[in-house]
Amino acid sequence: MTFVDTAHLTPETLAAAQRHLVAKAISELAHERLLAPEPGWILDAPDGRTRWSFAAERLPLDHWAVDASTVARTVDGLPAELDVQAFVVDFAPLLGIPDALLPVYLEELAATIASSAWKRAADQPTAVDLVDADYQEVEAAMTEGHPAFVANNGRIGYGLDDYLAYAPETRSPVRLVWIAVRRSLSRLSLGDGLTEDELYDGELDVAVRAGFDERLRGLGLDPATYRLMPLHPWQWTDKVAITFAPDLARRDLVPLGEGPDDYQAQQSIRTFFNVSAPERHYVKTALAIQNMGFLRGLSPAYMGPTPAINDYVHRVVAGDPTLAGCGFAVLRERAAIGYTGDVFHTLAETHGIRSPQQKMLAALWRESPVARLGTGETVATMASLLHRDAAGRSFAGALIEASGLDPRSWLASYLHAYVRPLVHCLLAHDLAFMPHGENLVLVLRDHVPVRAFMKDIGEEVAVMGDQPLPPDVERVRIKVSDGVKALALHTDVFDGVLRHLAAILHVDGLLPADAFWAEVADCVGRHADEHPHLAAAAASYDLFRAVFDHSCLNRLQLRNTLQMVDLADQAESLMCAGVLTNPIAAYR
Repeated sequence: MTFVDTAHLTPETLAAAQRHLVAKAISELAHERLLAPEPGWILDAPDGRTRWSFAAERLPLDHWAVDASTVARTVDGLPAELDVQAFVVDFAPLLGIPDALLPVYLEELAATIASSAWKRAADQPTAVDLVDADYQEVEAAMTEGHPAFVANNGRIGYGLDDYLAYAPETRSPVRLVWIAVRRSLSRLSLGDGLTEDELYDGELDVAVRAGFDERLRGLGLDPATYRLMPLHPWQWTDKVAITFAPDLARRDLVPLGEGPDDYQAQQSIRTFFNVSAPERHYVKTALAIQNMGFLRGLSPAYMGPTPAINDYVHRVVAGDPTLAGCGFAVLRERAAIGYTGDVFHTLAETHGIRSPQQKMLAALWRESPVARLGTGETVATMASLLHRDAAGRSFAGALIEASGLDPRSWLASYLHAYVRPLVHCLLAHDLAFMPHGENLVLVLRDHVPVRAFMKDIGEEVAVMGDQPLPPDVERVRIKVSDGVKALALHTDVFDGVLRHLAAILHVDGLLPADAFWAEVADCVGRHADEHPHLAAAAASYDLFRAVFDHSCLNRLQLRNTLQMVDLADQAESLMCAGVLTNPIAAYR
């Protein structure tokens, strides 16, 4: 085995990573009211020995804009190095982490530090460099994971060699492993108008498919009795080849080898973009690593109705004139496959015992945005708007400067592409997404966001009304109060995304926070003015309400870092810490 060095782990990269993560921990845990800094911005640990101090500005939505350069730590009155793991241990009695899971969380923090150190040691592009970079260059350049979660790059299960081979920031080319799965023990779900042959013909060249068929015939097997499934290479080597050894020996699963196309891992870790043929689908694979509160598997049962759910959402979105006017669209998950012939699925059926092994053999194919771009249009993950480079310069600020627009005009265009369609989906269709940065692809023209593609539909969309739904789509219907419905905007958009962008523009001196939220209010209010027929729905949702429940994300991860929420009932898993003042309420 080739020795893999840890040259990226140095005192300098560690110090930078620690400072960033400690500042983020103070900011987000104070925001979630797990910690209550004293006047002068002091945090004294419960043991009475350790003090953490910092400078910060408190912005709307109780956002703590912590100046990382000012963070300091003393132990027994003497200066001490910053250490985010020590910070968590210091305040563990206040954070609600079960003792048995504290080491797990500390391990995720260590992995996050390792990732941050690697990014800081690498020659990463500047924010200005990214202004004219291509889609996948921007994707790989992201140095931060989820903006709210402190431990957001855990990836427990990857070794250092795996990290270098498969982490999105390394931009390493990846070739997916293909296996044949016995048709009688699997399910392939296809979207409207797509056949099995069309799917495979679009993803694999004729010669590749012929080679796969020849492999099966060479084993005395009939290719017509099998389907084709792509796997993450790590999943094949570390899980499938061992955990499903009996299935492979029975020829219920048959390894076919690597496909010829090069892919690049996306921020979501288990999703891949085809860089050899960008018009081909993204491929989302099951991946049995622990990352940010979940084991990143894919359930064959859950994947089954996914294309039907995507087709329903696509019909709703494509048929709405307001959404068309925003250029808003969805990237449909067009096909999904899952294998259920293993003992773990039999155990679930006969004894009701659920296990992670049931989520290790599934995949889906999602549309690429590349073929849907017009002349002069580029795309970038929306997460990039919250990105800062190694020197601290924001990508959003660099885009604004390159656009030639004043910050407020640039923001208005972005809100028209992002917030307006989400408000309309809520009020007109009781339709809610999970619209955080990684789940949207922004289309830019002249460095200005002009429209957006929503993705990751099947797992994270919700219908919150009583409208009739096709049987396969009924799974996404949820029954919640009007206040919880409105959190689809207040929590997921205002607190989850815009709070962070507002702080960046405010701290960088581009746009004061009050002016930012006035522009958001104008976007929401203008939609109401232009859609008087939705007045009843607007009154029900009351998007301008004075306060809303403060739903907290780190509290979920700290409570159970192995599985933050029950994916089958996410609304019931919410953890709240009082209320937040609605930053647009004053502009009703």
